[in-house]
Amino acid sequence: MKLLLSEPFKSLWAGRDPFVAVETLQGVVYRELEGRRTLRTEVDGRGYFVKIHRGIGWGEIVKNLLTAKLPVLGATQELLAIERLTEVGVATMTAVAFGARGSNPAQQHSFIVTEELAPTISLEDFSLDWVKQPPPVKLKRALISEVATMVGGMHRAGVNHRDCYICHFLLHTDKPVTAEDFRLSVIDLHRAQTRARITRRWRDKDLAALYFSALDIGLTQRDKLRFLRGYFQLPLRQVLRNEARLLAWLEAKAAKLYARKQRYGDAL
Repeated sequence: MKLLLSEPFKSLWAGRDPFVAVETLQGVVYRELEGRRTLRTEVDGRGYFVKIHRGIGWGEIVKNLLTAKLPVLGATQELLAIERLTEVGVATMTAVAFGARGSNPAQQHSFIVTEELAPTISLEDFSLDWVKQPPPVKLKRALISEVATMVGGMHRAGVNHRDCYICHFLLHTDKPVTAEDFRLSVIDLHRAQTRARITRRWRDKDLAALYFSALDIGLTQRDKLRFLRGYFQLPLRQVLRNEARLLAWLEAKAAKLYARKQRYGDAL
């Protein structure tokens, strides 16, 4: 069994079984899936997000593997990703409670509680009207450069997100957002993988997802080049020469995902 408790949950659950106590937390339920529940709760006037994993069973694990999908087995993946990103200075969530018990991966009971990042707005929502109402050029360039730096830092730290869409980058709005002064945080790391070195396959999947999610916000060719320079941290000419194969694949993959989205909408 693994357990991590910080305030206020250390005091709130004093003398109680945390695995029982976490199930009694009340709040707004954001997701209720087989074996996983996500909700927002409040303790002492502060907001927290809670993810509870109850095991998905061997049948679901086998089904995922047969369809070339890696199943999410518990909260450990998210905790490891948060810890690694925090170590390397990529802004993300703060875990205040975590628990995992059971050696059987199909039946493991685990949970993670993170501080709510508020007030914030996702980059997806922030950029929703950019095509019709373009943002200040300096701000757009600054945001692109920061996302590139964050994703590059995440990958160099051995973490791939597996849901690397612009909706999972939160822009803090506790003060006016300007090109010179803003904060971004990456969230929703429950599917993330953490290893010593990221593989090219998973790096490319993250980049394709990110590119696909930004296709409708009016990015120019210069914007895309700005991202590449920030992500690879190399002269642009060198990136274009070394990564020509990747760039061609990204264009094709993003176009394929976009066409599928047009056909099936939210079912994607």
